[in-house]
Amino acid sequence: MKEQDETLRTAGRGGVAVLGAKVFFIVIGFVQQPLLRASIGLAGYGALSRVLSVANIVNNVVVSSSTQGVSRAVSRAPGHERQALRATLRVHAPLAVGLALAFAALAPLVAWFQHAPHITWPLVVLSGVVLLYGLYAPLIGALNGQRQFTRQAALDVCFAVLRTTGLVGMGALFVSRGLPGPLGATLGFVVAAGCILPVALRWTGLGQAGETELVGKVYLAQLLPIAGAQLFTNLLMQSDMTLLGRFLSLGAVAAGLGDGARTSADEWVGVYRACQLFAFLPYQLLFSVTQVLFPMLARARAENDWDAVRRYVARGARIGAILCGLLVCVVVALAESLLAFAYGADVGELGAAALRVLALGQGAFAMMALGTTVLTSLGRERTSAVLTLGAVVAVVALCWLGVADAPFGASQLVRTALATSGALAVALGVAGVLVYRQTRAFVPLRTALRVGAAVLVCVGVGLVLPRVGRFATMGLAGGVAALYVAFLTLTGELGKEDLAVARAVLGRKGG
Repeated sequence: MKEQDETLRTAGRGGVAVLGAKVFFIVIGFVQQPLLRASIGLAGYGALSRVLSVANIVNNVVVSSSTQGVSRAVSRAPGHERQALRATLRVHAPLAVGLALAFAALAPLVAWFQHAPHITWPLVVLSGVVLLYGLYAPLIGALNGQRQFTRQAALDVCFAVLRTTGLVGMGALFVSRGLPGPLGATLGFVVAAGCILPVALRWTGLGQAGETELVGKVYLAQLLPIAGAQLFTNLLMQSDMTLLGRFLSLGAVAAGLGDGARTSADEWVGVYRACQLFAFLPYQLLFSVTQVLFPMLARARAENDWDAVRRYVARGARIGAILCGLLVCVVVALAESLLAFAYGADVGELGAAALRVLALGQGAFAMMALGTTVLTSLGRERTSAVLTLGAVVAVVALCWLGVADAPFGASQLVRTALATSGALAVALGVAGVLVYRQTRAFVPLRTALRVGAAVLVCVGVGLVLPRVGRFATMGLAGGVAALYVAFLTLTGELGKEDLAVARAVLGRKGG
């Protein structure tokens, strides 16, 4: 019993460390994006966003699948962790090289598709990040598998700082020398990744040769499903940006902008990326909920305790809906002020309409991701993957049908947001049905109605408010959030039990 308690305490402390690193990552991401806009200009920021939207698909898949795969392999080899690490590195090292070469080779094709030849070299440069991520992520997985959560969190925080410094610093340096800012920013990204890798290696080493049950083909077979699921999720998050870039480039030429076509298209891409920064907030927050929910559901399913499964799903989905609604109502209500707060009044004016729509859609995506986590936890990985892939196809189809012939500029942004949000809303509905069939639970109907009503009330109030300055924006955001919580409290959705749970989570255990 004491050993179990110690394990739980260790996991708890590790969870706090990793969660703290995640919060830091989100915060520094908010700092990073406006700084990039200021250092390389709105057009440069838009061009860099085109590049990163493609690179992030590969990088996020590499990081997530490598971390999970190696963590699982190492944790399942007690007493032989170093041998397991060496065996997994034999798989990941050649994969990293192959992916980096493929990414560099495909860079001209990506630039051609987007009708943006100026992003070719920044894409080629980022193949270096693909290589370094492919070597770095397995080391993070090894730390995770050995439950060295503090070191894992320290590396995450350190790398977040290095990456921001590299992107912003090198981007600004190149602009000051009359060179392309996006190229400098991508070079800074590579330098940051190159700096963090030796630090991770010092803590983990390269493992140790020896006998292990881990066979390359077996491990690779375990890795592919994880990578596939991550690929579909990241395609769903980035495909709208890639398609919008293509249509904006074509639209700028069709609008007769001449030599200014490239700059104008990149500026509008930058505005949409600014909208994404705020719209993705619900998903980033609910990611922490899914990390807690996943092992709980898997354990309950393994014990064939379907009553526990039903309770976990209902509670997790309810908490997710409340948190998601809180962020959505603040972002939609204060769309223009929030964009102006981070990016300037010009971006706030140009992107407010698109952000209001996109925030609703990404709120649906966050809840859909919660649903797919439930399905995966219950052994329905294929169902989850097919659902996510279906949503990707829907986003691509609706964007292609609705955005290609839209007038250049703001209309293309709004139509992209509408197409994306519509597809995600349908996907959420399907996910809800599938989860309910499996568990007889999802977001309780009363919670859905109350949260929906609270969001409508807050958005209604926000829409009559004028755009305000930066300090006032912070105050209004708090006010909208307080209104949301007050509405849910008055309608009986939030009560003493929720307060007790919050205190139990945030407070220290006695004894």
